[in-house]
Amino acid sequence: MQYQLVPVTAFMQNCTIFMCEETRKAAIVDPGGDVAKIEAALQQMGASAEKILLTHGHLDHVGASAELASKLNIPIIGPHKGDEFWLQALPQQAQMFGFAPATSFSPDQWLEDGDTVTVGNVELQVIHTPGHTPGHVVFLQPQQQLAQVGDVIFNGSIGRTDFPQGNHADLISSIRDKLFPLGDEIRFIPGHGPESTFGAERRSNPFVADRRG
Repeated sequence: MQYQLVPVTAFMQNCTIFMCEETRKAAIVDPGGDVAKIEAALQQMGASAEKILLTHGHLDHVGASAELASKLNIPIIGPHKGDEFWLQALPQQAQMFGFAPATSFSPDQWLEDGDTVTVGNVELQVIHTPGHTPGHVVFLQPQQQLAQVGDVIFNGSIGRTDFPQGNHADLISSIRDKLFPLGDEIRFIPGHGPESTFGAERRSNPFVADRRG
């Protein structure tokens, strides 16, 4: 599976295109905006988009989803139903952050912990990781040791929990109890900023590093 990062919106959110090399089918993960930029990246990769995957309902991750789904005639899958209130509040989110007007929508499929989704012939595992938002999910490709973690954890930082229904204790638990046990070697793509590995964050991330006596 190939992937390409497409930074979108003023927040430089890492929209990610996952492409199955055998079929050239692709999933667009978290298309927050800049539809033309995303379409150009698909064309450059020689990829045919078959679905949109969402990690959570914040505007900079979902803002272009409805437009892209309509334009490309593809379904929107995810996040977990816990973020339904965020998707319904998209018009208010857009106004609050000074984005172009956005309309609310519901995905074609909500995701649950333990679900799987496909990109061509590649299978991604779905992990429910509440904390940043209640319905946040992570997409893991175990054979490639790669995860798209949205805004749960970053290189040297963690997701904010001061938005409605954010929960700091849940976020720490999601990272330490669900993500870190997947293995130090797992490389992750965060919602913003550079990639890292769970091992590097376990060693040095000031918010979730292993406790040392």
